[in-house]
Amino acid sequence: MGQPVVHFEIIGRDPAKLRSYYGELFGWGFHTGDAITETVSQPGNYGFADGAGINGGVGGGAGFDGRVLFYVGVPDVEAALAQAERLGGKRLMGPEGTPGTLVVGQFTDPEGNLIGVAGTR
Repeated sequence: MGQPVVHFEIIGRDPAKLRSYYGELFGWGFHTGDAITETVSQPGNYGFADGAGINGGVGGGAGFDGRVLFYVGVPDVEAALAQAERLGGKRLMGPEGTPGTLVVGQFTDPEGNLIGVAGTR
């Protein structure tokens, strides 16, 4: 298998309501803090999902369009974004974050689907 999915996000205009909804629906708990970048969610309004499975979070806030997004783990975010562009995708964000800790980026594929990449550089 290639690179694994390592994180998911559910983003919307009312993250507290979304966290309540998904908490009730799936039994998810959340601990709220800051996303890796304000491009993803308002500061202090990103709920990291607690429990088994892949890492994930629910965030956003006023001015954030709704979306569901998954992140693929890659060794080098810049290289992955450049490759996505070479193959016909479009870079939308990144690399952003703290090298050595967590770096993220986002792109759209040739059909316009939003995909994230995450790594330590």
